[in-house]
Amino acid sequence: MNLPLLALAIAAFGIGTTEFVIMGLLPEVAGDLGVSIPSAGMLVSAYALGVAVGGPILAVATARLPRKTTLAWLMALFVLGNIGCALAPNYAWLMVARVLTSFCHAAFFGIGAVVAASVVEPHKRAQAMSLMFAGLTLANVLGVPLGTLLGQQTGWRSTFWVVAAIGVIATLAVLRWVPALRQTLSGSVLGEFRVLRVKQVWLALGMSALASASLFTVFTYITPILRDVTGVAPQNVSGVLLLCGVGLTIGNLLGGRLADWKLMPSLMGIFATLALVLATFSFTSAWLWPAVVTLVVWGMVSFSSGPSLQMRVVSQAGDAPGFASTLNIGAFNVGNAAGAWLGGAAIDIGWSLKTLPLVAAAVALSALALTAYSARLERRGVVVRGNLAGCEAS
Repeated sequence: MNLPLLALAIAAFGIGTTEFVIMGLLPEVAGDLGVSIPSAGMLVSAYALGVAVGGPILAVATARLPRKTTLAWLMALFVLGNIGCALAPNYAWLMVARVLTSFCHAAFFGIGAVVAASVVEPHKRAQAMSLMFAGLTLANVLGVPLGTLLGQQTGWRSTFWVVAAIGVIATLAVLRWVPALRQTLSGSVLGEFRVLRVKQVWLALGMSALASASLFTVFTYITPILRDVTGVAPQNVSGVLLLCGVGLTIGNLLGGRLADWKLMPSLMGIFATLALVLATFSFTSAWLWPAVVTLVVWGMVSFSSGPSLQMRVVSQAGDAPGFASTLNIGAFNVGNAAGAWLGGAAIDIGWSLKTLPLVAAAVALSALALTAYSARLERRGVVVRGNLAGCEAS
């Protein structure tokens, strides 16, 4: 077992749990703090905004620190934020604590992905990233359901105390198992922003945002789809989502192997398959077992793109892989919000729940087109450089 990857996966499990468990505890939080459900829902939006904005800032601020030290301090911030959530006397305090916690999210995953790739052989880098992100998928399979159940039975604050304890364990694991790795900056810290001049980095960020938007166009509304279209009883929805979570975990690990094999062809194949599966789900969602099978396959295909997308942006970032990797986590979260908005907009204009997978399929096709464009530019760049080299040799 690769102990550094285990330490990163434990941290990812804790971070993923605290991000998503709030969704299952919104009624309890709203009732305890005396706010409406929509107001409590703003805790989700504020967290996503904190990830997108705070992550890159922390990545730049810590650019010259040893990566092990940075990861440990980020987990300490995570623990502090969750303790703040558990002790929050009112809504405003809880909001501040959630935003504080979110700041470590993108920075940890961004820097952690680079560290994961650094502790294995070059041909296993994407697989290493997928093993770290396996902690995030397991958070959706185990952490969120168990955290929701705990909060419902013993009070929502108890969930955040447990997550804070997981953060302490993760901090100790990082300090004990992650090797000392230094940043390799040749210029100023602000030089990290030079990565924003690289067109392929922007294309990779766009691919990540579209992939995430496709996922959350459906995932945000999966419970009403299962209840109102498929006819799943409310008490059985969690069981279906658990099966979907198993698919997410398998897809994440499979995606790492595909990325180490052939990254860009794998991504194009994944997005094409994803569009097909989503289109299929718009028809199979009316029947129980066809819907369940399609959902499991959808989960596998959706999450198999993650390691490839993270590896793509890191490979194009030059001397600023940590900053670019952190930006990519922010891009995923922007896609989360965009997908939830897109699905809601489709419902608001009168489209049925059955059409949401078709909307998501169109987004997946957009991701495929952007990936194909990026690959075409890359091939043309190789051809141009090859021709120039031939001219110089002659």
